[in-house]
Amino acid sequence: MKAIEKIKMAIDPLRQALLKHPVYEEIRTVDDLNLFMESHVFAVWDFMSLLKALQIELTCVKIPWTPSGTPAVRRLVNEIVLAEETDVDMQGNPASHFELYLQAMQSTKADTLPIEQFINSLKAGNSLDNSYDRLEIDKDVRAFMECTFSVVHSGEPHKVAAAFTFGREDLIPDMFTSLIKDLDRKVATDLSVFIYYLERHIELDGDEHGPMAMHMVSELCGTDWQKWEDCVHIARRALQARLILWDSIYQKIQRRQMHAD
Repeated sequence: MKAIEKIKMAIDPLRQALLKHPVYEEIRTVDDLNLFMESHVFAVWDFMSLLKALQIELTCVKIPWTPSGTPAVRRLVNEIVLAEETDVDMQGNPASHFELYLQAMQSTKADTLPIEQFINSLKAGNSLDNSYDRLEIDKDVRAFMECTFSVVHSGEPHKVAAAFTFGREDLIPDMFTSLIKDLDRKVATDLSVFIYYLERHIELDGDEHGPMAMHMVSELCGTDWQKWEDCVHIARRALQARLILWDSIYQKIQRRQMHAD
């Protein structure tokens, strides 16, 4: 059995738990959706650090330029960066997927202030830990980002690629398909920007980025069995962190609904 298929089998219970998570059905109103987005936006943001870690490790981003890694992997990473960092919005204007998500939040009047303050804190030179503390980031959102950055700071490209591939690119198309199902029927407001964001990810990650990311993992691990074992461990950790985040959002929505009743 191919090593990639072994990883998929090892993480399938966690993956299925995410795809069938009750949080998707629990989103019934725009207030429910906004609660979801206000936490999820931090995962949308930290995704870019996973991607940039790959770009730093696997391509040359310093001067003077020298060839780095293999041409095949360089191309994979740079093509994904191009789409994720400079896709287009509904009007055809260049925008990162994070910026698209902020547009979606603004269109439903979700609170973007916490994520904007967090980013401004980082821009001002504050550390991640300091920014978490100063802005009192929700503990489960923080735990998710800490999981992401523990992999980023490992400095081991195959581990970053595993988190990126199995925790994001391979998961997101099916996960967002679960989320988008009947969403515009249930939530009585204009969700065109949010649905556009979801559909872009379903299209790009399912058709292009997912397979490209799988190839990248294979290139980075080669015949090193320890690297493949590392990938299983990292993939499990990434999915477990997502489950904890989803559970937290689910509970927030339930509490909001109870108080509304």
